[in-house]
Parts: sequence; C-alpha cells; structure tokens
Amino acid sequence: MMRLVSRRSYLALKEWCVENTIRRFSTESARLAGKVVLITGGASGIGRATATEFIRNGAKVIIADIQQKLGEETATELGPNATFVHCNVTQETDVSGAVDVAVSKHGHLDVMYNNAGISGTVISGIVDLDMEEFDRVMNINVRGVIMGIKHAARVMVPRQTGCILCTASVTGILGGLAHHSYSLSKFAVVGIVKSVAADLCKHGIRVNCISPPALPTPLAISGMLEFYPGLDVGRVKEIIYGSGQLKGAKCEVEDIAKAALYLASDDGKYVSGHNLVVDGGFTTYKSFPLPALDEVMK
Repeated sequence: MMRLVSRRSYLALKEWCVENTIRRFSTESARLAGKVVLITGGASGIGRATATEFIRNGAKVIIADIQQKLGEETATELGPNATFVHCNVTQETDVSGAVDVAVSKHGHLDVMYNNAGISGTVISGIVDLDMEEFDRVMNINVRGVIMGIKHAARVMVPRQTGCILCTASVTGILGGLAHHSYSLSKFAVVGIVKSVAADLCKHGIRVNCISPPALPTPLAISGMLEFYPGLDVGRVKEIIYGSGQLKGAKCEVEDIAKAALYLASDDGKYVSGHNLVVDGGFTTYKSFPLPALDEVMK
C-alpha cells in the first residue's frame, strides 16, 4: 500500500514538474508576456504583422484603425488577445480615447506603436507642390504621431515605464526616394523620436522608430499604382522587391514586426532615441557606376 501511494506521489510530482517546466518555458519565450500594446494602423500591413507577432509573444493588443470593417475582422482573426477600436489619428479625441480603452480594459499601457500613415496621392516636384495634399500627409504622418506619443506618455509617466515606437522610413534618411510630402513627413518622425526621447528618458520611457524600405503593403502598392498606372499588383510587388540591395533576401512586413518586437521587449531595454533601419544596407552606401571592362577597352 505504501509503495502504491509513493508511486502515485511520484507520478503526481513528475506531472507537476513537466507542467511547470512547460509553463516556465512558455513564459520565458513569450517576450511580451503580460504587456499591453496599442498599435495605430493595426488592421493591415506592418501594423497587422506586428499585432500578430506581439500576440504570439504574449501581449494583449489594441488595434486602432480608421478601417472599421477590416479592423474588426483582423481582431477576430487574431483571437481573444486582440481588441479593435476605431481611431482616426487626425482627431485627438480618437487617439486619446484609444489609449483610454487600453487602460480601462487592461489596467495600463506598456507599448504604444504609432504606425498609422499615408503615402499621399499627389506626386509632384517642389514647384508644383500641392499644399493641401502636403498638409493632409503631415496631419496624419506627423501630427498623428505626436498625438500618439503625447497620450501614451500621459498614462506611462505616472508608472515611470513604457515603450513608444513609431514607423519612419528610409525615405526619411535619403532624399529622392519618395515625393516631398511623404519624405518630409518621415524625416520629421525621426526628429520627433530624438526630441521626445530626451524628454521622456527621465521617466524611464523609451522612444524609438523603425525605418523600413519599400514593402508590398496596401499603402505602398496604392502609391506605386499612382506612379505606374495600368500595372497589375503582381508586377508592382516585383518592382518593390527588386529595389532591395541584399542579394538572396527580401524584406517582408514580418521582418519589421520582429524589429518592433526587439525594441518593445526587454531585449531592447537600453535602446532609446534610436532609428532602427531595416533595409538590407540600402541606405548605407551608394555604388559608383563604373563602366564595364569591355567598354573601357574600346
């Protein structure tokens, strides 16, 4: 009888050890376990990919987007740890309200990812710059980012901790890669991050941005179709992927999501005021256009 009890105790202890090991491993591998995240523009593209990656790593994500139907569908597909809230980032009440939803639903906000943006629809040189279009792009891409940072800081400062991310672009590093309205807005985002990081560091809040290259997101594809009318989406994707420099690799939205995961997790705990460029070296160098040898020898 004693041996039977001991055997049962042994099996129970073994089962507990296995379950505890699995639980501990799952917690340790989930780099955002228990974190609450708000992502603007989270219904598609980089935002959706990041929401997916963050949820996979244990986060509870608020998807804030102006696209009501798509946002609701995305939240449903991503499961119980995703919540959709309608948000127009040009309206401060919407941005403030999205932050309040995160806090009221989960008690706090750990990560704010200001990802919403537009490319603009009017492509022109500086002489023909449409100022109404310029204001529209800056209102979303710059003012929307500022409001996101402002209201994230509002709830993070009292807790003396937090992480704020923004989507910048390689077009905010080099001129000539996009039309002026979009490029200038992304140059501004990089500057905003550096300025705000200096302000919020004393509260333990990190502020960073990510600069991706051209990606085949709905935003980029629509912009390219404006520039190349008549092309099909498949050909547009080929052009976008063909702009890369790193042989044997191409950048996907999932790569930007993984960069965001690094910055949002404890892996990036001492990174602030940084522009993480994920472009395969595209903005690192410019090749000198040497002629072919047979041309030189003529």
